[in-house]
Amino acid sequence: MTKSLPSHKVATLEDVARAANVSTATVSRCLNMPERVGEKTRARVMKAVSDLSYFPNFGAKIMAARRTHMIGAVIPTMENAIFAQGIQAFQEEVNRNGFTLLVASSSYQADIETEQIKNLISSGAEGLLLIGLDRDAETYQFIKNRGLPVVLTWVFDKQSPHHTIGFDNQRSMDSLAERVLSLGHRRIGAIITSTSTNDRSRARLQGIRSAMRRHAIPDAELTVLETPYSISNGAKFFEMLLKQDTPPTAVICGNDVLAVGALMKAKEMGLRVPEDVSITGFDDIQLAQVVEPSLTTVHVPHGQMGKRAAAALIGRITKSESLKSEELNTYICEGATLGPAKAQ
Repeated sequence: MTKSLPSHKVATLEDVARAANVSTATVSRCLNMPERVGEKTRARVMKAVSDLSYFPNFGAKIMAARRTHMIGAVIPTMENAIFAQGIQAFQEEVNRNGFTLLVASSSYQADIETEQIKNLISSGAEGLLLIGLDRDAETYQFIKNRGLPVVLTWVFDKQSPHHTIGFDNQRSMDSLAERVLSLGHRRIGAIITSTSTNDRSRARLQGIRSAMRRHAIPDAELTVLETPYSISNGAKFFEMLLKQDTPPTAVICGNDVLAVGALMKAKEMGLRVPEDVSITGFDDIQLAQVVEPSLTTVHVPHGQMGKRAAAALIGRITKSESLKSEELNTYICEGATLGPAKAQ
């Protein structure tokens, strides 16, 4: 029976070697190249590893190899499901390739995001996944000076000097707004997150405006309300829109979370959706499919986006391929919350 160590002591390679009555080189081979060690010796070593709760000192391996096999990601929030599917797919691809994912949240605050980026790099991240384009030049320069590959996702911009793997937010929202306007809607309300600090929100608003221009609808027919996204804020700002003297016949929300809040408030106000007012979302998260009526929304390829971003970063880190921007497709999911404009 292997003698256990005092509870306060962390087992070392030497402790395992001593317990198994082998050299430290043999222990190392068992852990890294087990096929090169005899079955009986390997069994004895692995029993010692288990009995002593030994865990390899990856810090030493990192110093020797100058590699950490860690990738960092900073997402705007962990409170809602919008980023969950993409980050899950990203992590699965990262892990499949022998890397570890470190995740941080910025709470949609630029200064916090910059701090988290620096913390991840200090922790040894070999590459970074960031959301969207908006951040100051100093932050981008800091990353560049450290020689780290970075992929920006949830956005695609062929004009950007940075590598983006995602979708065109403006064109995606333009397509949805076009669908809304084709049903006769002319008075439009928009509930979106801050356009001054969120490039995705800004692009989506531009998509609504571009569709309205094609239909020669005056900008005055569009009422825009900006708010941090939550179901309660979606409800609050929907009520504000519908209590105007000339309320909109359609409310386009910048994401599904806001749209669900709007839908809940519509029911509370005794409004029929879409007979009295139409509501649309954006993202096609599971919530959009389970509410009643189901949301008309834009499907975002979250899983594909996460997987492709991870593969691109790993390819760059391992020098097996260069980073390239990639545009992914979105499409409209026809739910039951969008219908023809109510006759006035």
